[in-house]
Amino acid sequence: MTKITDHIKASNGKPIFSIEVIPPIKGDNLKNLLDNIEPLMEFKPPFIDVTYHREEYIERPLPDGTIQKIVTRKRPGTVGICSAIMHRFGVDPVPHVLCGGFTREETEDFLIDLHYLGIDNALVLRGDPAKPFSTFKAKENGYTYASELVEQVANMNRGIYLHEEDTPLAPSNFCIGVAAYPEKHFEAANHDIDFHYLKYKIDKGADYIVTQMFFDNKKYFDFVERCRQEGITVPIIPGLKPISTRKQIQILPKIFHLHLPDDLVKAIEACENDQQARQVGIEWSIQQCRELIAHEAPVLHFYTMGKADNIMKIAREVF
Repeated sequence: MTKITDHIKASNGKPIFSIEVIPPIKGDNLKNLLDNIEPLMEFKPPFIDVTYHREEYIERPLPDGTIQKIVTRKRPGTVGICSAIMHRFGVDPVPHVLCGGFTREETEDFLIDLHYLGIDNALVLRGDPAKPFSTFKAKENGYTYASELVEQVANMNRGIYLHEEDTPLAPSNFCIGVAAYPEKHFEAANHDIDFHYLKYKIDKGADYIVTQMFFDNKKYFDFVERCRQEGITVPIIPGLKPISTRKQIQILPKIFHLHLPDDLVKAIEACENDQQARQVGIEWSIQQCRELIAHEAPVLHFYTMGKADNIMKIAREVF
């Protein structure tokens, strides 16, 4: 399969369309996800990201008054979905690989499975805290920072595996992506620290960057400029999500710690229903995309959140 960086080089400056999909919850099936992706193949995405969801903790009261803590995963199946996407559509899957919920050994096993399948791209992330907790805590013998996970994948690319110091092994061939935040990661004290750690991930071996969603292109342009000033030369892929409901103008800033432009908020607030809000979100995203293309963004990467119809309307206008 082809690396993300090679896809970008092969595009010769033309913007690439790509999407991120979410595995179905337990009880759903793969067919619904693939059927949702199929209409978007009209725009020839060379790669599709597949999220990974760590364990969650449920507390259940028992008759004796004690509390039973149950560990569950609501959205399993990332590797299987990647394989299905690769074989059904002939595009490169990009699985998310998380620090949260994994030991170093479990991470290596996961990466080996990907390597066996011929999956050569991985988006390496710290991940969110396990629900219902609000702070991130690494699993014992796991990683606290994405940079540590980047280093492990980069070591595998050099043939360095855990506990195999005396046994030479064939190297993997992963193209390593990392996340970044045009408006600053909410846990970073300031922008300088945020850029310091982003640069550290690149120095450890990351090959490209995907940004958190944003709604003001100036945030992305300023971010790219600062990256270049800091010596970060890898491709920087903008992450995009059109507003689709009125409620999202409250939900998205709270969950993703981002700013919504006043004009967008006023336009959504003036909508009488979600159908109108969805159309406003589409039109706003179309203008975002056109401006990003004019500024030579290498990829327009859409967070689908399980929906395809609004992404299709946007893509038909800009690709």
